[in-house]
Amino acid sequence: MVIAPASKDSRSLGEDDEPSSDGGRSRDFVQSLERGLAIIRVFNAERPRMTVSEIAEATGLTRAAVRRFVLTLTELGYVYAKQNRFELSPQVLELGYAYLSALSFPEVALPRLERLVAETSEASEASILDRGDVVYVLRVPGPSLMTISVNVGARRPAYATSMGRVLLAHLPPAELDDYLADTDLTPLLPRTISEPEVLRAELAKVRRNGFALVDQELEEGLIAVAVPVRDRLGQVRAAINLSTHVGRKSLKDMRRLVPALQQAATDIELGLRHSTSWAE
Repeated sequence: MVIAPASKDSRSLGEDDEPSSDGGRSRDFVQSLERGLAIIRVFNAERPRMTVSEIAEATGLTRAAVRRFVLTLTELGYVYAKQNRFELSPQVLELGYAYLSALSFPEVALPRLERLVAETSEASEASILDRGDVVYVLRVPGPSLMTISVNVGARRPAYATSMGRVLLAHLPPAELDDYLADTDLTPLLPRTISEPEVLRAELAKVRRNGFALVDQELEEGLIAVAVPVRDRLGQVRAAINLSTHVGRKSLKDMRRLVPALQQAATDIELGLRHSTSWAE
């Protein structure tokens, strides 16, 4: 049986289904998908539940458009509706799980980071680099009450984090040049490095030393040390760290943890040496 293609008039598209008219984007860019993802991403720890009006204000969309999107997301199971407020459902995790599973890095790294935390009594995270940010793919909290306000999937500017500097330090020179030219190095705190050439020099130091140490540049009181994790071809693909409060350990104390951190990275690399996705 041959099915004739639908005519243009037979398509029942709403305004949200129109391709983007942005001249800088492909004519096949679907703006409705962009808007739906924007609504999912607007929820966070500070805004776990929102009304249609609050979502519209946060995303810049109209209330009518937001209502259509959240009702669709509710029907698909990605959003719960409770008394005129909406919140994400656990099904949202499925959107990122396929990538993390294919990566295989979290499965291998998690037990080793748990051991590292038990050995050092400090929190540990793992991240990858994406579009100038570090994306946290693992977090193992330490016994201390002080914890960084970050969850798996969260993004932080690479230039202000220990793991970000490890990952930036091992970029190809041309990519690092582009990053320094295109990134606004906003001083998040008084200690944050915000000059491109100063950051370049710091990254060169990270490459020489094999680790990065950051002292209260991302969050007040937070210090962290990070090392790279390489694939079987020797390319840096991820980073792991140890983080604590400045009241618990000094920078000198954190430097003493570098060998334990490097051993953990080596163990993770050995666990991933047969992973085809990790070496792609």
